[in-house]
Parts: sequence; C-alpha cells; structure tokens
Amino acid sequence: MLSFIKTSRWLLAAFTMLAVSQAFGHGMSEAEKQTIIDGGNLSYLLIGTTHMLSGYDHLLFIFGIIFLLTKFKDIVKYITAFTLGHSVTLIYATFNGIQINYFLIDAIIALSICYIAFANLNGFKKYLDIKAPNLLVMITGLGLIHGLGLSTRLQQLPLNQDDLLMNIISFNIGIEVGQVLALTAMLFVMVLLRKSASFKTFSLISNYGLIFAGLFLFMQQMHGYSHTSHPDEFGFSSDNHIHEHIKMDEERAAQVIKNTQHDSIE
Repeated sequence: MLSFIKTSRWLLAAFTMLAVSQAFGHGMSEAEKQTIIDGGNLSYLLIGTTHMLSGYDHLLFIFGIIFLLTKFKDIVKYITAFTLGHSVTLIYATFNGIQINYFLIDAIIALSICYIAFANLNGFKKYLDIKAPNLLVMITGLGLIHGLGLSTRLQQLPLNQDDLLMNIISFNIGIEVGQVLALTAMLFVMVLLRKSASFKTFSLISNYGLIFAGLFLFMQQMHGYSHTSHPDEFGFSSDNHIHEHIKMDEERAAQVIKNTQHDSIE
C-alpha cells in the first residue's frame, strides 16, 4: 500500500512538472516554424502530432476524461466529443483568421483541467450539493475552447494562403494522431492500475493533483496576460505576417540567384 502511494505521488509529480514546463502553452521552436513554412501538408501533419504530444494541458485534460471511464464505448463517446469540439474551432477559427489572446485562452484551458478533475471527484454533489452538468455536453464545449487554443498557436505561423484549408486539415489530422498515441499509452497504464486494490487512493491523489496543476497553470497564464501590453505579442499580427512573407520571398529569390550562379560556374 505504502509503495503504491509513493508510486502514485511520483507519477503525479511527473505530470505536474511536465505541466509546469509548458506553462505558457504550445509555443513552437524556430526549427518547427521553418519546417511548417517550407514543407507541404505532410509537414503540417507531423508538426500537429508533435504539437499534441508536447501539449501537456491538453494531455492532462484527456487523462482526466478517461480516468473514471471503464467501458470502451464510453471512452470512445467522450473522446469523440472532445475531438469534434476542438476540430471544429481549430479549422473554423484558423480559416477565418479569428485570433484570441493565447494567454487568456490557455488560462481557460487550465481551468478545464480543474473542472474535469472536480467532476471526477464528484465535487458538485459533495461540495456544492448540486447535480453535475451533463458531462458529454461539457466535454464538447471544453473541446471547442481547446480548439481555439490550438488555432491561436497555429496562426502564429505565416500559413500558405493558396493551400490554407488543406494545411489546417493536415495539422488537425496530426493533432488527432498525437492524441491517439497519447491516449493509447494512458489507457494501457490505466488498465494496469485498475487491477490494484489501491486504485481508489491513486484516483484521489491524481485528481486532486490535476486540480493543483490546473490552478498553477491558470496563475501562470494570467500572469503572462497581465504583463503583456502589446497586442502584437498575442499572436501573429497582420503587419508581421506581411513582413514574414516578404522575407520568405527575398530568401527564395536569393536562393534562386545562388543556384543560378552555381550552375553557371559548373
């Protein structure tokens, strides 16, 4: 029993540290940006996959969804609802250029982690003495919010306007691939843990830990929101977007000239 509790605490600490390391959401490295700019739809798919696997707030939320679901059909139902929710807003918001302050949207996503853990602990009945909202409806709604977060990050890139929809869809498919990979690993671990007599203890520790992690991420994001004064820092501004395309065209022209000179020398 004692060793199981220690293991549970270690796993909880690992999840918390991962969440803290990504406290400011889903930033992309310069290498990733260049890959997604220069590459085709396959590159967008790969970036989407790695983006989800490093998006610890999304992963913590998924972990919370599956935590107390024991039937496969229920897992499929709730994960499908979440997937549909974030896919709709990811595609719609990106295609229409709808941008939201990413500190603010990530703060709401952090609270969604707290919400799902609170529901897992039967908090509405135990602490508020009210009936919990319909979980399927709430997960779908929270999925819509998660999609806005993904869209806001994706729009930081100078997307190819000629192939915009396919770029977005490819990125979204990558998100789903990453989600399936993460979900498979989580379910495998969960099946093993359910066989333990101490699973109830693990459940309590983990869900209270999810609330703590969610609140910590919320405070981090609100700190960033309160200390960011320039709107262009919130996303990829239209002015910067134009300059980025000019820069890309200049770099391509320089590369063409370089290749031409190289061919003439040969």
